[in-house]
Amino acid sequence: MSSLSSMVLLGLMIAACLVFIGVIVLQHRQGRDLRYELEQLDKLKENNIESEFVLRAMHLSTWHLNPKTMAITFDNDFRERTGRVAPQTDNFCLDDQLSMMHPDDAEVVGKGMQALCEGRTENYHMEYRVPIPDTDKCYWEECYATIVDRDVEGKPTSIVGTTMRIDDRKQMEEALIDARNRAEESDRLKSAFIANISHEIRTPLNAIVGFTSILPDISDEAERRSLVDLINDNTQKLLHIIDDVVNISRIESGQEQMVLTSFELKTALTELADRYHQELKPGVELITEFASEQQVLTTDYHRFCDIMRHLLSNAMKFTQQGNITIGYAKPADGRIRIWVRDTGVGIDKESLPHVFERFYKVNEFVPGAGLGLSICHAMAASMGGTVTVRSKLGEGSTFTLDIPVR
Repeated sequence: MSSLSSMVLLGLMIAACLVFIGVIVLQHRQGRDLRYELEQLDKLKENNIESEFVLRAMHLSTWHLNPKTMAITFDNDFRERTGRVAPQTDNFCLDDQLSMMHPDDAEVVGKGMQALCEGRTENYHMEYRVPIPDTDKCYWEECYATIVDRDVEGKPTSIVGTTMRIDDRKQMEEALIDARNRAEESDRLKSAFIANISHEIRTPLNAIVGFTSILPDISDEAERRSLVDLINDNTQKLLHIIDDVVNISRIESGQEQMVLTSFELKTALTELADRYHQELKPGVELITEFASEQQVLTTDYHRFCDIMRHLLSNAMKFTQQGNITIGYAKPADGRIRIWVRDTGVGIDKESLPHVFERFYKVNEFVPGAGLGLSICHAMAASMGGTVTVRSKLGEGSTFTLDIPVR
């Protein structure tokens, strides 16, 4: 009987040991699982922090869209708050989002989102404008979206997306496009410059070389004098072309400094008119219209004379009969208006906006490099003034210089 009791006691002790060992093993496994879960939780927290940091750095918003109800839930919104951003509400829907966009972009965005919600496309990407309230300005946003869940029939049940502002990138794109256009325009102007200048320089140069080569063979004094006059005229034309190129390059590069001088306006214009009087075509009269006998002007004298010289020379080229008038009005608000008016061929409506462009010529058959009016425009701007034109085809033109009196 005692041996039976001993055996029962031993069995109980063994069972207790087994239970104890089992409990220890179970606790060990539970501890291991708990430590694993804690590690995963720490990693999840770390990933959330990193994700939030990325979202903040990129100024992103993340959202979910329910394709059935079209309800949008914004998870995070780290976009800059300088514009209109989506509200953090549960009742916000796709139509509300579209209503906030520019009308020209809303329809395209709506069609793209509709195709995504119907499962016809897997991914969505769009750039659109959003008007800023109480202003006439817009900012740009870029949106990415994709399907994350589908039902048994393959229809989307959940869509996730991101939205970010891209104003800086759009400005950079516009700057690059502008730089490319300016480079293309510069290349076009360079080609035009080479073509025009080579032609304009070759014309007087051929005359100079040709007349100079036959000059020794001419014995008649009158004929020799006539050839010498032709050589001198073409030499002056060549010098004027070179001076025009040098002047416009100096002004635009900022190398030529303003030299202010006070001078009598009437005297300067009278001397200029007298100098060009001998070059008038037969039947053309040069008239002066001065609002006052005395008018002192303080500006760059040489630039002023160059502008008036170009305007007078331009009027003489295109005026076959009638008159050319040079004059000025009384100063108003510290500025004075000087004009050159002619009864020449005038300028057609299509050419009028381009007359101050470099190398632009209204009539390709009239001598000139197409730089004169461009130089006038640049010089006037450097003097704080403007040069404008009014003209009608067949009725002549009026070029007006408006500059400060002092």
